[in-house]
Amino acid sequence: MKTHYFIAGMVLGLIGMSACGNQKQTQETPVEAVATWDNYPVGHIVFDDQAPQTEGSKIYHRIVTDPQSYIAEQARAVLATLYDSPNDSIVPVDTIHYSLEDIDGISAKGGGNGVVSIFYSTRHIEKSFAQNDTAKLFFETRGVLLHELTHAYQLEPQGIGNYGNSRVFWAFIEGMADAVRVANGGFTADARPKGGNYMDGYRTAGYFFVWLRDNKDKEFLRKFNRSTLEVVPWSFNGGIKYALGDQYDIDELWHEYQVAVSDIQETK
Repeated sequence: MKTHYFIAGMVLGLIGMSACGNQKQTQETPVEAVATWDNYPVGHIVFDDQAPQTEGSKIYHRIVTDPQSYIAEQARAVLATLYDSPNDSIVPVDTIHYSLEDIDGISAKGGGNGVVSIFYSTRHIEKSFAQNDTAKLFFETRGVLLHELTHAYQLEPQGIGNYGNSRVFWAFIEGMADAVRVANGGFTADARPKGGNYMDGYRTAGYFFVWLRDNKDKEFLRKFNRSTLEVVPWSFNGGIKYALGDQYDIDELWHEYQVAVSDIQETK
């Protein structure tokens, strides 16, 4: 399982509030979809503030007054994005240890076998609150949490190694985590990286995956997640064909996407 790895390039912003009222956001998971998960056991949430003396801790508690309920709410948004219903084959999560820690970095997920640990850096909280913008910090906090909770509940590729030794595995895992964040309105409108390749993972892959959902199949993210159970050994092309059909090719879709978002110009 993945241990502590840091999220790079997190973009701060605001959704649904005045600071970004003029920016178009990717559609969030519908409320009715999340509602179907109301009674799903997301796991016992243990909140542990290991840095109560820091300014970041004090700021966090001002914006999140009930951490357990807040984390559970975001967990259900993640589940509604990754799965069709609570009857699917879902990664079992028994316990989520969520901690505030006075360390460098942003946030990371560790653990496995039903026991997940996630830390959130109080130093990052302080940096994110440098302009005393509570809404901006709340937006960032939610986005980071969506990413890490995806790591707790997402399915993983089989037959191709693991997070540490397979770039394909890594790109899928980090790409899907940012795809869930994108799909739930967790980035500002200017956060999409230009160019690159889906093998770059994170936002580069995440925005691509959401584009496939929006333009090819509204169930794409769920089908792509489920492909890891059905396509063994897993590959990007195999996952694409499982989700969209044998007529599709991952590299051709990437090219189509790059043209659609104007990152490249179609040659005549």
